[in-house]
Amino acid sequence: MTHAASAVTARGLALAGAAPANFLRHNPKSADSKAWFATEAPSANAAGPPRFHHLPPACLALAGATCHSHSSSLNRIVVHRVTPITTMAKPSHCVFENLRRVSLTDTMDDPGRPPSSEPDRAVSAIVHAMSRIITVSNLSKTYGSGFRALRDVNLEIRRGEIFALLGPNGAGKTTLISTVCGIVNPSEGKVTVAGHDIVTDCRAARAMIGLVPQELTTDAFETVWATVSFSRGLFGRPKNPAHIEKVLKALSLWSKKDNKIMTLSGGMKRRVLIAKALAHEPDILFLDEPTAGVDVELRRDMWDLVRELKSNGVTIILTTHYIEEAEEMADRIGVINRGEIVLVEEKHELMRKLGQKKLTLQLEHSLAEIPAPLLPYGLAHSSDGSELTYTYDAHDEPGRIIALLRHVDEAGVRFKDLQTTQSSLEDIFVSLVREAK
Repeated sequence: MTHAASAVTARGLALAGAAPANFLRHNPKSADSKAWFATEAPSANAAGPPRFHHLPPACLALAGATCHSHSSSLNRIVVHRVTPITTMAKPSHCVFENLRRVSLTDTMDDPGRPPSSEPDRAVSAIVHAMSRIITVSNLSKTYGSGFRALRDVNLEIRRGEIFALLGPNGAGKTTLISTVCGIVNPSEGKVTVAGHDIVTDCRAARAMIGLVPQELTTDAFETVWATVSFSRGLFGRPKNPAHIEKVLKALSLWSKKDNKIMTLSGGMKRRVLIAKALAHEPDILFLDEPTAGVDVELRRDMWDLVRELKSNGVTIILTTHYIEEAEEMADRIGVINRGEIVLVEEKHELMRKLGQKKLTLQLEHSLAEIPAPLLPYGLAHSSDGSELTYTYDAHDEPGRIIALLRHVDEAGVRFKDLQTTQSSLEDIFVSLVREAK
């Protein structure tokens, strides 16, 4: 097989959002010759074990590429435009080059080297495919009654993130989660989980997912241990008492392992649902209103567990009515209303773009009305006349506040205190939902 040569440049990697030291490698512990991984270790002599991230062949297919060559050098990238996907039979350091090998150290030492657009596109496609673990495309769901629960939903979930899906009651959160998990069939559109179609390749897709539903769905007459162990077996996973023990201890269920489900409190039953979802070691965990009706202790334990799972590379999607939890935990926020995605944004960027600040002046003497020079600022006047409040956002010019304070002084208004406050995620959520009505 012959290939035209063109180089993958360090600039190409940078454009794709990847550090030049990152490389792809086969996991020697994996029995699956098609299971390729990306690791962040920069060289063979890097301290500590490499951090593996699963890279299914479908990701490479999206880029029109596959691992087809190997090298003992860990600073090389090898990309072959080969279809169908082929893989090496034995574990080895594999790395990509678009049609010929290129040392990354060489390209980094020569910053003036012109980039090759074709490799840049190939590397960008691979890195982008690696970052997505769930893709929802033009998804709609209409029930037999004619009710349309989802309307042309498009959404991408990134590998290893905590994604919070917010929306009012009846917005479509549970329907969307149920469709992605393969419980509800879509009327239109497509859902893929790490490249596996949730309809045509449902077994492989579902094996990657753990779901904690709102409803308490357990066998009342089974023990905690049997319930969690059986859930693992349903996914074809071999027995692993050590893992089950670890999960039960993490959820403070170890002392209840021999108790029947019917004897547990509501909060303990909720813990069992979480344990069931984690029994088969999923790559993705869905938490549908996980803290609804549970005590403070469970909420704390669960969020500690979520942080640990995230640190281990598990992707977490949660819905919650406790918006302060989403504000604290999530990397990205999605808002759904009436079956439509209203917004998807990085949490901090969302707060920056849509969050508003308030400047409140506590006056020395109450005002019966706002002086004319201050009217252009749209100030809010408290009912007792003791406060003036100016609302502004990130797009306001900093000089406008200075101008406001100057006009306040020129109008003869004296204030004894000045305070600024930032709107919360809850304020933003309420505003978005109100606008979407």
